[in-house]
Amino acid sequence: MRLRSVDAVSLASSRMAGEEAEQERRSFLRKALSAAGLSASVILNSPTLASAVDGNISSSTAKVTSKITIQLKGLPSDTDEFSEDIITIGLFGDDAPQPVSILQKLVSSDGYFAKCKPKESRTLQREQLEANKVYNSCMDTQDTKGVTYDLSIVWRIVKDERIDLGAVSGKYIARESPFFEGGNNQLKHDIEGVVSVRKGSDGAFCFSIYPGGQKQGNVELDEDYIVVGRVIDGMDVVRKLNNVPVVQSAGINYKGFSGNASSKRSAPSRACR
Repeated sequence: MRLRSVDAVSLASSRMAGEEAEQERRSFLRKALSAAGLSASVILNSPTLASAVDGNISSSTAKVTSKITIQLKGLPSDTDEFSEDIITIGLFGDDAPQPVSILQKLVSSDGYFAKCKPKESRTLQREQLEANKVYNSCMDTQDTKGVTYDLSIVWRIVKDERIDLGAVSGKYIARESPFFEGGNNQLKHDIEGVVSVRKGSDGAFCFSIYPGGQKQGNVELDEDYIVVGRVIDGMDVVRKLNNVPVVQSAGINYKGFSGNASSKRSAPSRACR
């Protein structure tokens, strides 16, 4: 399945439904601070102290500051034809400013400008010539073409646990991976549709969606990933993705097509590079 990205659109000046979410957030803070014997009226206006209790805020009430739209192509439909589906992700720019800024660039027309990896050294001359070709091609576009999600792929689906998207390929394969900084982000994968990126650079350009399903949270993602947003439109597409049949192993085992999904053990173990 292929992805096509659409330019990020700022929501800073729009009211959305964020006002209600902010009211819920403030109500939660007041109760938490009151239980601790603190003055809510003072602390709610203190960014430092307010962020200290943000770890108890659900991803469902985190403030959406901007949104990006992802178009997926290749999902099966009821008419036996491939459909074009769209999901809209609300980003938490206040909670994860650095990762959010990278994602916004990855869906922009200019893309995210990443440096080329160092030229690889190979033993065989034929392989070295190919490595030189890849490196030179990357250098030709390093300063003129940023990495985007156009024609990237959905590369892994583990039912009810994670959907991994945004594996770039082709001319972007030789680019250095971004380094995602987590900061003080304590948001959890506690609702369906939570979007996150892997801390550091091991996750390459990829992002993940927690589909929810029958699972109550995902501890593994909480430990290694940074919550950057949630799906605010298109959860029906996410649920459809979550139920896509997958091959369970490297052998000839297509059990997934009977309705069973892959497990973490049988899912592809390759890094999202």
